[in-house]
Amino acid sequence: MSNLDHLFQRNLEWATAIKERDPEFFTNLSKQQAPDYMWIGCSDSRVPANQIVNLPPGEVFVHRNIANVVVHTDLNCLSVLQFAVDVLNVKHVVICGHYGCGGIEASMTDHEHGLVDNWLRHVKDVYRFNEDKFEGLDHHQKHNLLVELNVKEQVRNISNTTIVKNAWKAGKELSIHGWVYNIENGILKDLDSVVSSA
Repeated sequence: MSNLDHLFQRNLEWATAIKERDPEFFTNLSKQQAPDYMWIGCSDSRVPANQIVNLPPGEVFVHRNIANVVVHTDLNCLSVLQFAVDVLNVKHVVICGHYGCGGIEASMTDHEHGLVDNWLRHVKDVYRFNEDKFEGLDHHQKHNLLVELNVKEQVRNISNTTIVKNAWKAGKELSIHGWVYNIENGILKDLDSVVSSA
């Protein structure tokens, strides 16, 4: 059996360094969770939500899955969304995709990848809905375009959930944003697809 003691050591070093800078950090953090932001992103280990926007723990409520997909039958994602909107009263939900996404890449092939192919069917549908936009593009351009179109589709999907529609009906301040992260330079791109009411 593999031992992960080195991760416990790194945790201790991390916690100690934070307490040296701010002795009350963990005490204060443990007393509340009141983020203004919910982040729905890809599970990719290179896309850490808090670090990308340079916010400390407690400021971003996060849900991640392969290719940052929001499906109306995904009770996990919808439960996280409902908690964020109804309990935490987040003001902004960010759907963030990223260039170089393995899920997007896998959805662009006809190779079998196993169970994940069922999940990626949603991304393949985004490609199918927009097939004419990919004409004349090379593979890299197609990949980047599909990343962006997938984010825009997820913005539409989340805006059409009963959770978000009910929040807007109740007059809650809530905006849905579509962004893409570039793992090659660390920069976020706003896709100008903000939705803030039904």
